[in-house]
Amino acid sequence: MSLEAITEQMKSRIGAGGNFKKSVKFDFGDDGLVRIDDKVSPAIVDNEDAPVDCTVKVSMADFMDIASGKQNAQMAFMMGKLKIDGDMSVALQLGSILG
Repeated sequence: MSLEAITEQMKSRIGAGGNFKKSVKFDFGDDGLVRIDDKVSPAIVDNEDAPVDCTVKVSMADFMDIASGKQNAQMAFMMGKLKIDGDMSVALQLGSILG
């Protein structure tokens, strides 16, 4: 899946705003990033590198495995495949976005 496809999928999940009410950035390294800011209305989902509450650093392949249910996010974190910078409580709420 491409960065554009992931961005569009996130836009459809967030919609005009939801219960998340935080900002998070998925940093895929050289593959780019997706930023979600649900603190504003309507919510912003884009590829801008702006300040957020929490940054999730993960490869795109591992992200896809986590999002599809092939890999457990907590296990990926313990194995060092997923790194969190910032507010850990935001990362714990990401299930509402990832489905």
